[in-house]
Amino acid sequence: ETLPIPDDMKEMAAEWREKLFEAVCETDDALLEKYFDNKDSIQIQEIEKAIREASIKQVFVPVLCGSAFKNKGVQPLLNAIAAYLPSPLDVGVVVGQHPRSHEKITREPDAKAPFSALAFKIATDPFVGRLAFIRVYSGVIKSGASIFNMRTEKKERITRIYQMHANKQNPKDQVEAGDICAVVGFKSIKTGDTLCDDRHKIFLESIDFPDPVIGIAVEARSQEEIEKLSLALDKLVDEDPTFQVKVDDDSGQTIISGMGELHLEVLIDRLKREFKLEISQGKPQVAYKESFTRSVIHQEIFENEIAGKTLFADITVELSPADKDFKGLDFESRIPANKVPKNLILAIERGFSKAMNSGVLAGYPMVNLKVDLIDASFHNADSDELSFEIAAQKAFKSVGEKAGPVLMEPIMSTEINTPEENMGEIIADLNKRRGQVEGMESKSGSKLIKAMVPLAEQFGYVTILRSLTSGRAISTMEISHYAVVPRGIAETVLKRVFGRVELL
Repeated sequence: ETLPIPDDMKEMAAEWREKLFEAVCETDDALLEKYFDNKDSIQIQEIEKAIREASIKQVFVPVLCGSAFKNKGVQPLLNAIAAYLPSPLDVGVVVGQHPRSHEKITREPDAKAPFSALAFKIATDPFVGRLAFIRVYSGVIKSGASIFNMRTEKKERITRIYQMHANKQNPKDQVEAGDICAVVGFKSIKTGDTLCDDRHKIFLESIDFPDPVIGIAVEARSQEEIEKLSLALDKLVDEDPTFQVKVDDDSGQTIISGMGELHLEVLIDRLKREFKLEISQGKPQVAYKESFTRSVIHQEIFENEIAGKTLFADITVELSPADKDFKGLDFESRIPANKVPKNLILAIERGFSKAMNSGVLAGYPMVNLKVDLIDASFHNADSDELSFEIAAQKAFKSVGEKAGPVLMEPIMSTEINTPEENMGEIIADLNKRRGQVEGMESKSGSKLIKAMVPLAEQFGYVTILRSLTSGRAISTMEISHYAVVPRGIAETVLKRVFGRVELL
Protein backbone atom coordinates (compact mmCIF):
# COMPACT_ATOMS: atom_id res chain seq x y z
CA GLU A 1 0.00 0.00 0.00
CA THR A 2 1.11 3.54 -0.73
CA LEU A 3 -0.23 5.98 1.87
CA PRO A 4 0.32 9.68 2.67
CA ILE A 5 3.17 10.52 5.08
CA PRO A 6 1.74 10.71 8.64
CA ASP A 7 1.35 14.31 9.92
CA ASP A 8 3.81 13.81 12.79
CA MET A 9 6.54 12.71 10.32
CA LYS A 10 6.06 15.25 7.52
CA GLU A 11 8.62 17.68 8.93
CA MET A 12 11.27 14.95 9.30
CA ALA A 13 10.55 13.61 5.81
CA ALA A 14 10.91 17.10 4.30
CA GLU A 15 14.24 17.58 6.12
CA TRP A 16 15.73 14.33 4.80
CA ARG A 17 14.34 14.87 1.30
CA GLU A 18 16.18 18.20 1.31
CA LYS A 19 19.41 16.43 2.33
CA LEU A 20 18.91 13.84 -0.40
CA PHE A 21 18.46 16.54 -3.08
CA GLU A 22 21.56 18.32 -1.79
CA ALA A 23 23.67 15.13 -1.92
CA VAL A 24 22.52 14.37 -5.48
CA CYS A 25 23.09 17.93 -6.72
CA GLU A 26 26.67 17.86 -5.40
CA THR A 27 27.51 15.26 -8.08
CA ASP A 28 26.46 17.55 -10.97
CA ASP A 29 27.81 21.12 -11.34
CA ALA A 30 24.90 22.38 -13.49
CA LEU A 31 22.35 20.93 -11.08
CA LEU A 32 24.20 22.36 -8.07
CA GLU A 33 24.09 25.85 -9.61
CA LYS A 34 20.36 25.45 -10.24
CA TYR A 35 19.94 24.23 -6.62
CA PHE A 36 21.48 27.44 -5.24
CA ASP A 37 19.61 29.73 -7.67
CA ASN A 38 16.15 28.21 -7.30
CA LYS A 39 15.96 24.70 -5.88
CA ASP A 40 12.17 24.54 -6.35
CA SER A 41 12.67 24.64 -10.13
CA ILE A 42 14.52 21.30 -10.16
CA GLN A 43 12.45 18.59 -11.82
CA ILE A 44 12.27 14.98 -10.51
CA GLN A 45 13.54 13.76 -13.91
CA GLU A 46 16.72 15.83 -13.42
CA ILE A 47 17.31 14.26 -10.00
CA GLU A 48 16.76 10.75 -11.39
CA LYS A 49 19.18 11.43 -14.26
CA ALA A 50 21.83 12.69 -11.81
CA ILE A 51 21.36 9.62 -9.55
CA ARG A 52 21.81 7.34 -12.58
CA GLU A 53 24.98 9.10 -13.77
CA ALA A 54 26.49 9.14 -10.25
CA SER A 55 25.65 5.44 -9.79
CA ILE A 56 27.27 4.46 -13.10
CA LYS A 57 30.40 6.46 -12.19
CA GLN A 58 30.29 4.76 -8.75
CA VAL A 59 30.31 8.14 -7.00
CA PHE A 60 27.69 6.85 -4.59
CA VAL A 61 25.38 3.86 -4.04
CA PRO A 62 21.60 4.37 -3.82
CA VAL A 63 20.09 2.69 -0.72
CA LEU A 64 16.43 1.73 -0.42
CA CYS A 65 14.40 0.52 2.56
CA GLY A 66 12.30 -2.60 2.57
CA SER A 67 11.83 -6.20 3.64
CA ALA A 68 11.89 -9.04 1.11
CA PHE A 69 10.55 -11.39 3.79
CA LYS A 70 7.43 -9.25 4.24
CA ASN A 71 7.32 -8.26 0.53
CA LYS A 72 7.64 -4.56 1.34
CA GLY A 73 9.66 -2.17 -0.81
CA VAL A 74 10.48 -4.82 -3.43
CA GLN A 75 8.77 -2.99 -6.31
CA PRO A 76 10.57 0.34 -5.63
CA LEU A 77 13.84 -1.63 -5.51
CA LEU A 78 13.18 -3.24 -8.91
CA ASN A 79 12.20 0.15 -10.34
CA ALA A 80 15.43 1.66 -8.96
CA ILE A 81 17.53 -1.13 -10.52
CA ALA A 82 15.92 -0.42 -13.90
CA ALA A 83 16.22 3.35 -13.51
CA TYR A 84 19.68 3.82 -11.97
CA LEU A 85 21.98 0.85 -12.59
CA PRO A 86 24.07 0.59 -15.80
CA SER A 87 22.77 -1.36 -18.77
CA PRO A 88 25.20 -3.59 -20.70
CA LEU A 89 25.67 -0.71 -23.15
CA ASP A 90 26.77 1.57 -20.29
CA VAL A 91 29.27 -1.05 -19.09
CA GLY A 92 30.73 -1.43 -22.58
CA VAL A 93 33.09 -4.17 -23.75
CA VAL A 94 33.97 -7.13 -21.56
CA VAL A 95 37.69 -7.98 -21.42
CA GLY A 96 38.93 -11.57 -21.47
CA GLN A 97 42.03 -13.59 -22.36
CA HIS A 98 42.98 -15.61 -25.39
CA PRO A 99 43.29 -19.25 -24.17
CA ARG A 100 46.70 -19.82 -25.80
CA SER A 101 48.49 -16.47 -26.13
CA HIS A 102 46.87 -15.01 -22.95
CA GLU A 103 46.55 -11.69 -24.79
CA LYS A 104 43.64 -9.45 -23.83
CA ILE A 105 40.64 -9.72 -26.14
CA THR A 106 37.28 -7.98 -25.92
CA ARG A 107 33.65 -8.72 -26.70
CA GLU A 108 31.14 -5.99 -27.56
CA PRO A 109 27.66 -6.18 -25.94
CA ASP A 110 26.24 -6.92 -29.39
CA ALA A 111 24.04 -9.78 -30.63
CA LYS A 112 26.14 -9.95 -33.84
CA ALA A 113 29.42 -10.53 -31.93
CA PRO A 114 30.69 -14.09 -31.18
CA PHE A 115 28.85 -15.74 -28.27
CA SER A 116 30.38 -15.40 -24.77
CA ALA A 117 28.77 -15.85 -21.34
CA LEU A 118 29.63 -16.50 -17.70
CA ALA A 119 27.89 -19.12 -15.51
CA PHE A 120 27.44 -17.37 -12.15
CA LYS A 121 25.17 -19.79 -10.26
CA ILE A 122 24.07 -23.42 -10.29
CA ALA A 123 20.71 -24.28 -8.72
CA THR A 124 18.54 -27.38 -8.41
CA ASP A 125 14.88 -27.06 -9.30
CA PRO A 126 12.45 -29.85 -8.27
CA PHE A 127 10.67 -29.69 -11.65
CA VAL A 128 13.38 -29.05 -14.28
CA GLY A 129 16.51 -30.39 -12.53
CA ARG A 130 19.86 -28.58 -12.54
CA LEU A 131 19.78 -24.98 -13.73
CA ALA A 132 22.81 -22.92 -14.72
CA PHE A 133 22.24 -19.18 -14.47
CA ILE A 134 24.30 -17.40 -17.15
CA ARG A 135 24.97 -13.80 -18.06
CA VAL A 136 25.32 -13.36 -21.84
CA TYR A 137 27.99 -10.77 -22.65
CA SER A 138 27.92 -11.04 -26.45
CA GLY A 139 26.26 -12.92 -29.27
CA VAL A 140 23.17 -15.13 -29.23
CA ILE A 141 22.36 -18.56 -27.77
CA LYS A 142 19.45 -20.59 -29.09
CA SER A 143 17.56 -23.44 -27.47
CA GLY A 144 19.06 -26.77 -28.59
CA ALA A 145 22.42 -25.22 -29.51
CA SER A 146 25.88 -26.41 -28.43
CA ILE A 147 28.28 -24.13 -26.59
CA PHE A 148 31.93 -24.57 -25.59
CA ASN A 149 32.96 -24.77 -21.91
CA MET A 150 36.47 -23.31 -21.52
CA ARG A 151 37.15 -25.10 -18.21
CA THR A 152 36.41 -28.63 -19.44
CA GLU A 153 37.31 -27.83 -23.09
CA LYS A 154 34.21 -29.73 -24.14
CA LYS A 155 30.97 -28.85 -25.87
CA GLU A 156 27.76 -28.62 -23.83
CA ARG A 157 24.33 -29.01 -25.39
CA ILE A 158 21.66 -26.64 -24.08
CA THR A 159 18.25 -28.30 -24.42
CA ARG A 160 16.11 -25.49 -22.98
CA ILE A 161 16.47 -21.81 -22.06
CA TYR A 162 14.34 -20.11 -19.40
CA GLN A 163 13.75 -16.52 -18.41
CA MET A 164 13.42 -16.72 -14.63
CA HIS A 165 10.53 -14.84 -13.05
CA ALA A 166 10.47 -15.34 -9.26
CA ASN A 167 9.79 -19.09 -8.89
CA LYS A 168 8.47 -19.48 -12.44
CA GLN A 169 10.38 -20.43 -15.58
CA ASN A 170 9.30 -18.83 -18.87
CA PRO A 171 10.68 -20.82 -21.88
CA LYS A 172 12.64 -18.79 -24.45
CA ASP A 173 13.77 -19.77 -27.96
CA GLN A 174 16.88 -17.61 -27.71
CA VAL A 175 18.62 -14.99 -25.58
CA GLU A 176 21.22 -12.44 -26.62
CA ALA A 177 23.86 -10.02 -25.35
CA GLY A 178 22.83 -8.33 -22.09
CA ASP A 179 20.38 -11.04 -21.03
CA ILE A 180 20.45 -13.15 -17.89
CA CYS A 181 18.83 -16.58 -18.24
CA ALA A 182 18.86 -20.13 -16.89
CA VAL A 183 19.77 -23.10 -19.08
CA VAL A 184 19.23 -26.85 -18.63
CA GLY A 185 20.56 -29.96 -20.33
CA PHE A 186 24.27 -29.42 -19.56
CA LYS A 187 26.55 -32.09 -18.04
CA SER A 188 29.38 -30.36 -16.21
CA ILE A 189 28.94 -26.58 -16.06
CA LYS A 190 30.12 -25.12 -12.73
CA THR A 191 29.94 -21.69 -11.13
CA GLY A 192 32.51 -19.36 -12.74
CA ASP A 193 32.77 -21.25 -16.06
CA THR A 194 33.26 -19.29 -19.28
CA LEU A 195 30.91 -20.41 -22.08
CA CYS A 196 31.64 -19.34 -25.65
CA ASP A 197 31.61 -20.10 -29.37
CA ASP A 198 34.18 -22.86 -30.04
CA ARG A 199 35.41 -20.94 -33.13
CA HIS A 200 36.01 -17.76 -31.10
CA LYS A 201 37.39 -18.90 -27.74
CA ILE A 202 37.82 -16.50 -24.80
CA PHE A 203 38.51 -16.82 -21.08
CA LEU A 204 36.37 -14.37 -19.07
CA GLU A 205 37.43 -13.33 -15.58
CA SER A 206 36.59 -16.22 -13.29
CA ILE A 207 35.18 -16.02 -9.76
CA ASP A 208 37.73 -16.53 -6.99
CA PHE A 209 36.41 -18.81 -4.22
CA PRO A 210 38.29 -18.93 -0.89
CA ASP A 211 38.99 -22.25 0.83
CA PRO A 212 36.55 -23.30 3.61
CA VAL A 213 37.71 -22.41 7.13
CA ILE A 214 35.34 -24.41 9.35
CA GLY A 215 34.02 -27.97 9.30
CA ILE A 216 31.54 -30.14 11.21
CA ALA A 217 30.71 -33.85 11.11
CA VAL A 218 27.19 -34.80 9.97
CA GLU A 219 25.42 -38.15 9.75
CA ALA A 220 21.97 -39.45 8.86
CA ARG A 221 19.87 -40.62 11.81
CA SER A 222 18.70 -43.77 10.05
CA GLN A 223 20.26 -46.29 7.67
CA GLU A 224 17.62 -45.55 5.02
CA GLU A 225 18.61 -41.88 4.83
CA ILE A 226 22.37 -42.36 4.30
CA GLU A 227 22.12 -42.42 0.49
CA LYS A 228 19.54 -39.61 0.54
CA LEU A 229 21.97 -37.45 2.59
CA SER A 230 24.82 -38.17 0.15
CA LEU A 231 22.68 -37.10 -2.85
CA ALA A 232 21.50 -33.93 -1.04
CA LEU A 233 25.08 -32.95 -0.15
CA ASP A 234 26.15 -33.47 -3.78
CA LYS A 235 23.42 -31.06 -4.91
CA LEU A 236 24.50 -28.42 -2.35
CA VAL A 237 28.16 -28.76 -3.43
CA ASP A 238 27.04 -28.21 -7.05
CA GLU A 239 25.27 -24.99 -6.07
CA ASP A 240 27.90 -23.53 -3.70
CA PRO A 241 31.63 -23.62 -4.60
CA THR A 242 32.63 -22.50 -1.06
CA PHE A 243 30.93 -25.60 0.42
CA GLN A 244 32.93 -28.85 0.49
CA VAL A 245 32.18 -32.41 1.58
CA LYS A 246 34.71 -35.14 2.34
CA VAL A 247 34.82 -38.44 4.21
CA ASP A 248 37.49 -38.63 6.92
CA ASP A 249 39.77 -41.60 6.16
CA ASP A 250 40.41 -42.38 9.84
CA SER A 251 36.97 -41.98 11.40
CA GLY A 252 34.76 -42.59 8.35
CA GLN A 253 32.74 -39.47 9.27
CA THR A 254 31.25 -37.16 6.64
CA ILE A 255 32.76 -33.68 7.18
CA ILE A 256 31.06 -30.63 5.66
CA SER A 257 33.14 -27.44 5.42
CA GLY A 258 32.20 -23.82 4.74
CA MET A 259 33.03 -20.17 5.34
CA GLY A 260 31.67 -19.82 8.88
CA GLU A 261 29.16 -20.99 11.47
CA LEU A 262 26.24 -19.16 9.85
CA HIS A 263 27.07 -20.60 6.41
CA LEU A 264 26.90 -24.17 7.74
CA GLU A 265 23.80 -23.44 9.85
CA VAL A 266 21.93 -22.27 6.73
CA LEU A 267 22.99 -25.36 4.75
CA ILE A 268 21.99 -27.74 7.57
CA ASP A 269 18.64 -25.96 7.76
CA ARG A 270 18.23 -26.52 4.00
CA LEU A 271 18.95 -30.23 4.44
CA LYS A 272 16.13 -30.41 6.98
CA ARG A 273 13.67 -28.11 5.19
CA GLU A 274 14.18 -28.83 1.48
CA PHE A 275 15.40 -32.42 1.55
CA LYS A 276 13.34 -33.52 4.61
CA LEU A 277 16.38 -35.07 6.31
CA GLU A 278 16.90 -35.56 10.03
CA ILE A 279 20.63 -35.33 10.68
CA SER A 280 22.96 -35.36 13.67
CA GLN A 281 25.88 -32.92 13.74
CA GLY A 282 29.11 -32.57 15.71
CA LYS A 283 30.84 -29.49 17.07
CA PRO A 284 32.46 -27.05 14.61
CA GLN A 285 36.14 -27.74 13.89
CA VAL A 286 38.68 -25.28 12.49
CA ALA A 287 40.12 -26.20 9.07
CA TYR A 288 43.82 -26.07 10.05
CA LYS A 289 46.60 -26.31 7.48
CA GLU A 290 50.33 -27.03 7.67
CA SER A 291 53.50 -25.39 6.39
CA PHE A 292 57.26 -25.86 6.51
CA THR A 293 59.60 -23.35 8.17
CA ARG A 294 63.00 -24.63 6.97
CA SER A 295 64.65 -25.50 3.67
CA VAL A 296 65.92 -29.08 3.19
CA ILE A 297 67.74 -30.77 0.27
CA HIS A 298 66.98 -34.49 -0.08
CA GLN A 299 67.77 -37.33 -2.47
CA GLU A 300 65.11 -40.02 -2.83
CA ILE A 301 65.86 -43.29 -4.62
CA PHE A 302 62.83 -45.46 -5.24
CA GLU A 303 63.39 -49.05 -6.35
CA ASN A 304 60.70 -51.68 -6.02
CA GLU A 305 59.45 -54.80 -7.77
CA ILE A 306 55.73 -54.90 -8.53
CA ALA A 307 54.17 -57.82 -10.41
CA GLY A 308 57.53 -58.94 -11.73
CA LYS A 309 58.49 -55.47 -12.97
CA THR A 310 61.18 -53.35 -11.32
CA LEU A 311 60.28 -49.69 -10.81
CA PHE A 312 63.12 -47.17 -10.49
CA ALA A 313 63.28 -43.41 -9.86
CA ASP A 314 66.02 -41.18 -8.46
CA ILE A 315 65.32 -37.52 -7.61
CA THR A 316 67.14 -34.79 -5.70
CA VAL A 317 64.90 -31.96 -4.51
CA GLU A 318 64.96 -28.91 -2.28
CA LEU A 319 61.79 -28.41 -0.24
CA SER A 320 61.16 -25.05 1.43
CA PRO A 321 58.29 -22.77 2.48
CA ALA A 322 56.86 -20.85 -0.48
CA ASP A 323 56.37 -17.10 -0.42
CA LYS A 324 53.71 -16.25 2.20
CA ASP A 325 51.38 -14.79 -0.44
CA PHE A 326 51.67 -17.90 -2.62
CA LYS A 327 49.05 -20.63 -2.19
CA GLY A 328 49.56 -24.21 -3.32
CA LEU A 329 52.61 -25.83 -4.96
CA ASP A 330 55.38 -23.66 -6.45
CA PHE A 331 57.32 -26.24 -8.54
CA GLU A 332 60.46 -25.45 -10.54
CA SER A 333 62.83 -27.77 -12.39
CA ARG A 334 66.53 -26.84 -12.59
CA ILE A 335 67.36 -29.87 -14.77
CA PRO A 336 68.55 -29.20 -18.37
CA ALA A 337 65.75 -29.68 -20.89
CA ASN A 338 67.09 -32.84 -22.59
CA LYS A 339 68.29 -34.77 -19.53
CA VAL A 340 64.93 -36.11 -18.28
CA PRO A 341 61.73 -36.59 -20.32
CA LYS A 342 59.10 -33.93 -19.65
CA ASN A 343 56.42 -36.48 -18.71
CA LEU A 344 58.60 -37.72 -15.81
CA ILE A 345 59.10 -34.17 -14.51
CA LEU A 346 55.33 -33.61 -14.68
CA ALA A 347 54.88 -36.88 -12.72
CA ILE A 348 57.22 -35.55 -9.98
CA GLU A 349 55.17 -32.34 -9.78
CA ARG A 350 51.96 -34.39 -9.64
CA GLY A 351 53.40 -36.52 -6.82
CA PHE A 352 54.22 -33.49 -4.66
CA SER A 353 50.82 -31.95 -5.42
CA LYS A 354 49.07 -35.11 -4.14
CA ALA A 355 51.39 -35.36 -1.12
CA MET A 356 50.40 -31.81 -0.08
CA ASN A 357 46.85 -33.03 0.67
CA SER A 358 48.13 -34.68 3.85
CA GLY A 359 50.83 -32.92 5.90
CA VAL A 360 53.41 -34.74 8.02
CA LEU A 361 52.47 -33.11 11.33
CA ALA A 362 48.78 -33.92 11.70
CA GLY A 363 47.52 -34.86 8.23
CA TYR A 364 46.14 -31.38 7.47
CA PRO A 365 46.65 -30.04 3.90
CA MET A 366 49.75 -27.92 3.23
CA VAL A 367 48.99 -24.22 2.72
CA ASN A 368 51.99 -23.73 0.40
CA LEU A 369 55.19 -25.48 -0.67
CA LYS A 370 58.21 -24.57 -2.82
CA VAL A 371 59.87 -27.51 -4.59
CA ASP A 372 63.06 -27.12 -6.66
CA LEU A 373 63.96 -30.21 -8.68
CA ILE A 374 67.78 -30.22 -8.64
CA ASP A 375 68.56 -33.54 -10.32
CA ALA A 376 66.96 -36.79 -11.49
CA SER A 377 68.01 -40.00 -13.18
CA PHE A 378 66.07 -42.88 -14.76
CA HIS A 379 66.42 -46.27 -16.45
CA ASN A 380 64.91 -46.61 -19.91
CA ALA A 381 63.44 -50.02 -19.07
CA ASP A 382 62.44 -49.61 -15.42
CA SER A 383 61.33 -45.98 -15.04
CA ASP A 384 57.82 -44.72 -15.70
CA GLU A 385 55.56 -41.91 -14.49
CA LEU A 386 54.22 -43.93 -11.56
CA SER A 387 57.71 -44.61 -10.14
CA PHE A 388 58.59 -40.89 -10.18
CA GLU A 389 55.21 -39.93 -8.69
CA ILE A 390 55.79 -42.39 -5.82
CA ALA A 391 59.38 -41.11 -5.36
CA ALA A 392 58.04 -37.54 -4.98
CA GLN A 393 55.52 -38.63 -2.35
CA LYS A 394 58.20 -40.56 -0.43
CA ALA A 395 60.56 -37.56 -0.58
CA PHE A 396 57.83 -35.36 0.89
CA LYS A 397 57.31 -37.74 3.83
CA SER A 398 61.08 -38.15 4.39
CA VAL A 399 61.80 -34.41 4.37
CA GLY A 400 58.72 -33.43 6.37
CA GLU A 401 60.08 -33.93 9.87
CA LYS A 402 63.38 -32.13 9.08
CA ALA A 403 61.69 -29.09 7.48
CA GLY A 404 60.14 -27.80 10.72
CA PRO A 405 56.43 -28.42 10.07
CA VAL A 406 54.04 -26.04 11.84
CA LEU A 407 50.28 -25.85 12.25
CA MET A 408 48.56 -22.92 10.47
CA GLU A 409 45.18 -21.45 11.46
CA PRO A 410 42.75 -19.18 9.58
CA ILE A 411 42.82 -15.55 10.74
CA MET A 412 39.57 -13.68 10.22
CA SER A 413 39.29 -10.02 9.29
CA THR A 414 36.60 -8.89 11.73
CA GLU A 415 34.59 -5.66 11.84
CA ILE A 416 32.44 -4.76 14.87
CA ASN A 417 30.01 -1.86 14.85
CA THR A 418 29.27 -0.95 18.47
CA PRO A 419 27.97 1.92 20.64
CA GLU A 420 30.91 3.94 21.98
CA GLU A 421 30.21 3.11 25.65
CA ASN A 422 30.79 -0.64 24.97
CA MET A 423 34.06 -0.18 23.10
CA GLY A 424 36.34 -0.91 26.08
CA GLU A 425 34.62 -4.21 26.92
CA ILE A 426 34.75 -5.37 23.30
CA ILE A 427 38.45 -4.57 22.91
CA ALA A 428 39.22 -6.37 26.20
CA ASP A 429 37.26 -9.40 24.94
CA LEU A 430 39.13 -9.35 21.60
CA ASN A 431 42.47 -9.34 23.45
CA LYS A 432 41.35 -12.46 25.36
CA ARG A 433 40.63 -14.10 22.01
CA ARG A 434 44.18 -13.44 20.71
CA GLY A 435 42.78 -10.68 18.53
CA GLN A 436 44.81 -7.75 17.20
CA VAL A 437 42.92 -4.45 16.86
CA GLU A 438 44.01 -2.84 13.58
CA GLY A 439 42.00 0.35 13.69
CA MET A 440 38.96 2.25 14.94
CA GLU A 441 36.81 4.88 13.34
CA SER A 442 33.63 6.78 14.14
CA LYS A 443 30.59 5.93 12.08
CA SER A 444 27.16 7.52 12.50
CA GLY A 445 27.39 7.94 16.27
CA SER A 446 28.97 4.52 16.85
CA LYS A 447 32.47 3.03 16.67
CA LEU A 448 33.72 0.65 13.98
CA ILE A 449 36.46 -1.65 15.32
CA LYS A 450 38.63 -3.53 12.81
CA ALA A 451 40.59 -6.52 14.11
CA MET A 452 42.34 -9.75 13.09
CA VAL A 453 41.09 -12.68 15.19
CA PRO A 454 41.86 -16.43 14.91
CA LEU A 455 38.76 -18.37 13.83
CA ALA A 456 39.36 -20.88 16.65
CA GLU A 457 38.51 -18.11 19.15
CA GLN A 458 35.37 -16.94 17.34
CA PHE A 459 32.93 -19.81 17.94
CA GLY A 460 29.75 -18.47 19.54
CA TYR A 461 31.05 -14.91 19.32
CA VAL A 462 27.74 -13.44 18.12
CA THR A 463 26.05 -14.55 21.37
CA ILE A 464 28.87 -13.11 23.52
CA LEU A 465 28.75 -9.83 21.58
CA ARG A 466 25.01 -9.54 22.17
CA SER A 467 25.43 -10.01 25.92
CA LEU A 468 28.30 -7.49 26.10
CA THR A 469 26.32 -4.76 24.30
CA SER A 470 22.70 -5.63 25.16
CA GLY A 471 22.19 -6.67 21.52
CA ARG A 472 23.25 -3.31 20.05
CA ALA A 473 26.51 -4.34 18.33
CA ILE A 474 26.88 -6.26 15.07
CA SER A 475 29.92 -8.02 13.62
CA THR A 476 31.06 -9.38 10.27
CA MET A 477 34.08 -11.50 9.44
CA GLU A 478 35.83 -12.99 6.43
CA ILE A 479 38.98 -15.03 5.91
CA SER A 480 42.12 -12.86 5.68
CA HIS A 481 45.09 -15.25 5.76
CA TYR A 482 46.66 -18.24 7.53
CA ALA A 483 49.14 -17.75 10.38
CA VAL A 484 51.29 -20.05 12.53
CA VAL A 485 49.47 -21.42 15.59
CA PRO A 486 51.34 -20.60 18.86
CA ARG A 487 53.21 -23.67 20.13
CA GLY A 488 51.15 -24.17 23.30
CA ILE A 489 47.86 -24.03 21.42
CA ALA A 490 49.20 -26.27 18.63
CA GLU A 491 50.11 -28.92 21.20
CA THR A 492 46.60 -28.71 22.67
CA VAL A 493 45.06 -29.17 19.20
CA LEU A 494 47.26 -32.18 18.47
CA LYS A 495 46.43 -33.73 21.84
CA ARG A 496 42.68 -33.21 21.35
CA VAL A 497 42.54 -34.45 17.76
CA PHE A 498 45.32 -37.06 17.62
CA GLY A 499 46.03 -37.94 21.23
CA ARG A 500 49.63 -36.76 21.04
CA VAL A 501 51.37 -33.64 22.32
CA GLU A 502 54.79 -33.38 20.73
CA LEU A 503 55.56 -31.07 17.84
CA LEU A 504 58.17 -32.22 15.32
